Amino acid sequence: MDLSLDDTQQLVRNSARDFLAESVDRLYVRDMEDDERGYTDEFWKSVAELGWTGMIVPEQHGGAGMSLIELSLVLEEMGAAAAPGPFFSTAVVGAHAISAHGNDDQKSKYLPRLVSGELITSLAILEGGASWEAGGIRMSARRSEDGWRLNGEKVFVADAGVADLFIVAARTGENGPPEESITLFLVEASTIENNKMERLESVADDRYYVVDFQDVVVPPDGVLGEVDGGWPLLKQTLDLAAVAKCAEMVGGSRRAVDMTLEYVKERVQFGRPIGTFQAVQHRAAEMATDLEIARQFTYRAAWALSEGKGDGTEVATAKAFLSEKFSEICASAHQLHGAIGYTQEHDLQIYSRRAASAKVAFGDARHHREVLAELMGL
Repeated sequence: MDLSLDDTQQLVRNSARDFLAESVDRLYVRDMEDDERGYTDEFWKSVAELGWTGMIVPEQHGGAGMSLIELSLVLEEMGAAAAPGPFFSTAVVGAHAISAHGNDDQKSKYLPRLVSGELITSLAILEGGASWEAGGIRMSARRSEDGWRLNGEKVFVADAGVADLFIVAARTGENGPPEESITLFLVEASTIENNKMERLESVADDRYYVVDFQDVVVPPDGVLGEVDGGWPLLKQTLDLAAVAKCAEMVGGSRRAVDMTLEYVKERVQFGRPIGTFQAVQHRAAEMATDLEIARQFTYRAAWALSEGKGDGTEVATAKAFLSEKFSEICASAHQLHGAIGYTQEHDLQIYSRRAASAKVAFGDARHHREVLAELMGL
């Protein structure tokens, strides 16, 4: 396994870094936290024109046909910039789910619009209890004259307020193991009444919603994959999303480390920079070490998924580690900054709040440790 970047990957990383440095400053990030949608049309149009929305979409459907590694490089830079918007829901989750599991008609219908930035997608899985296991999916899907009817409530549905298309997991059978009776559906947002969505409060000001699906009609061609065969497809999508979220967290961790190093080199106490004190040096070195381990775990997992190798250990290891270390790195950064790091005006709090949200996305550390234990036969 070679984790060095080739020329194309270096270009992807550098262009992403340059664009975000120019387009996403702290004023924009803070303004978008208070914005109803959480992003501007201008920013989203620019992202689509750069080809980012279609990075992992096959070329025959207008995408770039790149791998998770290239996408992770962009996500790391977006995490470092704290860039807001529905990019993750669309360019990661939606792009993969439809590209990997959609039929030819679904790909032709949705992927070109997704690549162009016209279509925004959202994943609706979690219900009461917020379990990432198959048994946590209880929403019912029943056959009807016009296809399927969905009934149930989904929680923590990212970007639901701006989504055009939902990827919904529902239960289409009652017998047998829970993994064998789950089906994925493509649900047009126009079939869900606006008053059946409620935005949830979030420490990171994420755009999470409760979405109530009551007698929502899905036509027969709205099934993604096979009936009762949705869990393996969903698990594959969740694994990819977990690694992609790790890439975002690496970027946020990197920014927290960079801000801290800048500060301890400039802040003077007792006549010298505080970075010359051993206790500060050791704490900063520990932060940098954790960051490098996190980066290695993340890109190893991205490589394994891109190459179709590994047994899931790489994904679980990366997410279990990042779910804790991003928050720990931010906590150390606050301590080394002192009182100023805890103020709302300081940029560090943006990343601490992002860390609190990201740690539970697509499974927290406990969930992924349990996955690891199962893979080890324990």
